[in-house]
Amino acid sequence: MAGLAPEGSQFDARQYDAKMTELLSTEGRDFFKPYDEVFETFDIMGLKENLQRGIYAYGFEKPSAIQQRGIYHALVLAPTRELAQQIEKVMRALGDYLGVKVQAFVGGTSVREDQHILKAGVHVIVGTPDHVFDMSRRQSLCPDYIKMFVLDETDEMLSRGFKDQIYVIFQLLPSKVQVGVSSATMSPEALEITRKFMNQSVRILVKRDELILEGRLKARNTAISTKHWPSSVIFVNTRRKVDWLTDKIRGRDHSVSSTLGEIDPNTRDIIMREFCSGPSRVLITTDLLVRVSLVINYDLPTQPENYLHRIGRSGRFGRKGVPMNFVTKDDERMLFDIQKFYNVVVGEELPQNVADLHRRSLLFL
Repeated sequence: MAGLAPEGSQFDARQYDAKMTELLSTEGRDFFKPYDEVFETFDIMGLKENLQRGIYAYGFEKPSAIQQRGIYHALVLAPTRELAQQIEKVMRALGDYLGVKVQAFVGGTSVREDQHILKAGVHVIVGTPDHVFDMSRRQSLCPDYIKMFVLDETDEMLSRGFKDQIYVIFQLLPSKVQVGVSSATMSPEALEITRKFMNQSVRILVKRDELILEGRLKARNTAISTKHWPSSVIFVNTRRKVDWLTDKIRGRDHSVSSTLGEIDPNTRDIIMREFCSGPSRVLITTDLLVRVSLVINYDLPTQPENYLHRIGRSGRFGRKGVPMNFVTKDDERMLFDIQKFYNVVVGEELPQNVADLHRRSLLFL
């Protein structure tokens, strides 16, 4: 990855690589080697198993590629506000060292505010397709200087109905824009995007049995050595189940947050702040959201493809994360389909101290 060197200075690649290795290794993993070939190709398409690697591979160009001017050169689209804000957070941490300014546009601000931020100088724009589409429609966003276009969680964006907005945004970009498509699964619609958007693409594919993050199968049998219930997301399939389970847990005097995709952005932001830094460490939702230590599937997803999206929220960055599934007789068919789809065996063993977790959270209703 690379970005800006201070104006007038001489860029030292070795010093840069050493510093970036140090920065990224603080997240628990060296992200440099797997996708070095990205910089030698025009377009890149891959099934990704780690968002951070995708950011490394796609988020910044080499120092000579991003110019000194405060003109945006990279546009990253993500399916949800929360994911876009997380991408922004990570890229800002790396960009601060490089002099690269990163800004998320996910709604909740006026057109005038957005225009003011853009005029002040932004190199990397991160946003949701609907908001970026609205910005381009209002001519707040000028695409003329964009050199890199990244679609993160592409299949998830398509499943949420963003196809038309993505196509319109792409048509506004320069003809020689570099395109990155990152996705946990490649649906026919996602493959269609790669064919229409990409030129001489290079595919980095991960085998299905490698999609479960490294250490996940071991983590399943590892005792959770924490004195407190970790930050956790509980997935259910319906709004009614969100409300029901929230009431059940609160009825036992435990703090829990819940959110749905259709609530207004300001309320959603308040709920997420409460979950990420406040008293509530448990979030009940139907949505693709933030990364946490523990993911609980109270309901198994209705489609095998969505299983990876859910459990991919746990762990990350080289840390162990624990996915936990509540399975009844009615779920056995879906569990079989999930295991067949990913060529894995979902173990029946729980962490050794799950009883302690049970006592602390009373989530096992």
